[in-house]
Amino acid sequence: MPLHIHDHGGDGPPLLLLHGAGRSLADWDAVAPLLTPYHRVLAADLPAHGRSSDPSGDEPWSFDATTAAVEAALRAHDAPDAILVGHSLGGMIAVRYAAEHPGATPGVVNLDGLWWGSPQEYAGEERESVVRLGEMTRATAGQVAPPEFIEQQAAYAGQFGIPYARAEAAARAAVHQLPYGRWQTLPERERSLEMLDALDALELFAEMRRLACPLLVVRARRPQPPMPGMEWFDKLIETHARRMDEELAALVNERPTAATRDMDATHAMLLEEPESVAECVLEFGRLCGGIDESY
Repeated sequence: MPLHIHDHGGDGPPLLLLHGAGRSLADWDAVAPLLTPYHRVLAADLPAHGRSSDPSGDEPWSFDATTAAVEAALRAHDAPDAILVGHSLGGMIAVRYAAEHPGATPGVVNLDGLWWGSPQEYAGEERESVVRLGEMTRATAGQVAPPEFIEQQAAYAGQFGIPYARAEAAARAAVHQLPYGRWQTLPERERSLEMLDALDALELFAEMRRLACPLLVVRARRPQPPMPGMEWFDKLIETHARRMDEELAALVNERPTAATRDMDATHAMLLEEPESVAECVLEFGRLCGGIDESY
């Protein structure tokens, strides 16, 4: 199924914006208008997400199929040389695409797209936590949510300072409505389980080392609110952050065209700090060349 694309318009070198797992292109709605004075801006619904989801489709979710869909979308919209900017899952897809298509994109921005990895990468208590997290994630994958789901999601986002209307619109765009007011979360269960398996198997840092183009990895540094009864998860977040710091420092040391940047935001940075996200993207676009440096 072709990707659903929203063309925000704009002038200048093209950007393709990719959202995170379980989300949609609507997550970029507050960021895109800040980019269009300097770039032509396209946003995509990833396979099995948003309006690119097809309940009748039988193609398994994979990184290969997703990057092929990204390539087809870029060609269909006359933007084969777009800079790829991805949040979370979208950041990992952007890296994979650029690694498989050397010379196609001027650069990649990965916004906090750093997966836990498989349990085999951990030992002892940390491995148990990753196994537990995987079980919890798979238990809720593709769930059918109750009628109050959208309001609950928007209210929860308020803890992070996200405006209610912005959070509500983004939550609504990421699901399909079912009879009796219920909501189908996306991807639906089978595709969602396939996506989680693909993420566990992804060797992200190996992919980043393959890149021929500049890479910027943006880290969310604002702590998440503690989760009562889930102290093990809070500890895992801290451990994962340290592991990523070490891995990224080694990557930047090896590759002069790779860089990292910290952002005062949580993982929900697109909805939480759209101005900061846009600033990062614009600065990267200037460094990649091709836009007016006077902005």
